[in-house]
Amino acid sequence: MILEVAVIVLFLFWAGTLAIFLAHIRAQRQIAVQQAQGDALRDQRIKDLAKRVDDYQNGNVRMGEDLHELRAVVGPLPDKLAQLEQRDPSSLSFAQAARLVGMGASVDELTQSCGLTQAEAELMSKLHKN
Repeated sequence: MILEVAVIVLFLFWAGTLAIFLAHIRAQRQIAVQQAQGDALRDQRIKDLAKRVDDYQNGNVRMGEDLHELRAVVGPLPDKLAQLEQRDPSSLSFAQAARLVGMGASVDELTQSCGLTQAEAELMSKLHKN
């Protein structure tokens, strides 16, 4: 009888251990599933952040290229401005007079609109009529 009681106790002990072991395995599987879901979510967030970083980098590259082009356009402006400031103001009226003669302006119109003397207007008219 002691042997039968010992076998029953050992069987109950084994059954309890088996139940605890199976519960532990289920818990481990649930933890593994949750970790897999968390890993997938983390990986997706990393991909999204990497895409955002790439977009920012591309935007910065385009902005840098635009700034480089703008610098190329704006860079020579101070020199051009200095040249315009040093230019003889009377040469502008002669250039304007030449355009007006090409458009068919008379000598009187040249003297009035360009501030030329009568002789200068006649000379411009003769030079640029052909």
